[in-house]
This record gives sequence, structure tokens and C-alpha cells, in this order.
Amino acid sequence: MNKTELIDAIAGKTLQSKARTGEALDATLEAITKALVKGDTLQLIGFGSFSTGSRAARVGRNPQTGAEVKIAAAKTVKFTAGKAFKDAVNGVKTKE
Repeated sequence: MNKTELIDAIAGKTLQSKARTGEALDATLEAITKALVKGDTLQLIGFGSFSTGSRAARVGRNPQTGAEVKIAAAKTVKFTAGKAFKDAVNGVKTKE
């Protein structure tokens, strides 16, 4: 599924226009991005949480030449799926 298909699915479920749904999705993604840039963790109960981490600088190898290459330190984005989301993906039915 790509972004357009996601917008179509949400618009169909909420009975909103595709344009309005696209704006809402863009605003949501922007808010998530801004929170992670600030270093915050974003938790969506039942779905999962987004957080940032860091990867230390290290030495790697060029696979073609075998020469050592310095790899700079970098920030990473992590997503940890929530229990309800994992259960849904794995087809586990929850008790109601």
C-alpha cells in the first residue's frame, strides 16, 4: 500500500474527502516527525511507539575492494509494535 491507497482507505472509512484526508495524514506525519526530531518518544497505545536512537561511528569495509571505510555516527528511528498490532498481524484473536 502506498500513500495514495492509504488516503483512499481512510477517506472511505471516515466518509471525508480525499483532499481533506490527505491534509490530515500529512499533518499527522509532520507531527510525528517533529516529535522525533526533538528527541521525544511517540506512543500510540495499541499500535506502537516511535523513538530515536543513536548508532556509534564505526569502520566498515567496501565489499568490492575490501578497503576500510569510516562510517559516521547517525541517529536512527525505531518503531516498536504494540501488542494489539502484533496480535492483529499474527492473526491472534483477542478476548473481548
